[in-house]
Amino acid sequence: MDALIDNAGLILRGFGTTLLLTVVSAVLSLLLGTVLATLRVSPVAPLRAVGTVYVEVFRNTPLTLLFFFFVFVFSTAFFPIGSFVVMAVVALTLYTSAFVCEAVRSGINSVGTGQAEAARAVGMTFTQTLGLIVLPQALRTVVPPLINVFIALAKNTSVAGGFAVTELYAVSAQLANANPADVITVLLGVALCYLVITIPAGQLAGHLERKVAFAR
Repeated sequence: MDALIDNAGLILRGFGTTLLLTVVSAVLSLLLGTVLATLRVSPVAPLRAVGTVYVEVFRNTPLTLLFFFFVFVFSTAFFPIGSFVVMAVVALTLYTSAFVCEAVRSGINSVGTGQAEAARAVGMTFTQTLGLIVLPQALRTVVPPLINVFIALAKNTSVAGGFAVTELYAVSAQLANANPADVITVLLGVALCYLVITIPAGQLAGHLERKVAFAR
């Protein structure tokens, strides 16, 4: 345990960075994913095409490849050296928003078509129908799968450790190299930090899923 105790400050720093990446990317991907979902269900064909192309491209592109592009290509061209955390947030957001989009779209499709038809019958526009009638109901039903998406996001932040971002994975690699005799202890300690994020989120998802099922 000496390796963990002596490096508690470094581990907490890595935990804070992982939590920061998770929270910021989750908020941004929720916003972008919701916009993409509205494009996917839009009556305008070009908008649907934009949403479909985005989802297919980013959902089927390896996250590591996105990190390579934004850290070594995009960052070099448009941002100063040292913006690795910003680029990590960009890569995680663009990647996760594709999965958020599909979760929200499934929720939109689960809302009865009769409600949208009734809204249009009283003169509401597509935007008003979606924002006031459909999305509030859809978001309530997709909260549990969205939390599962964000749990995956928390684990995906480990990819940032290979791109000069001092998060939990980078800390574990650094401590394992510095303390070869305590590798198992170090890895278990860092794994515990991930569980501090993912287990409560998983329990929240289960609770909300039961609550939504009961409300139905």
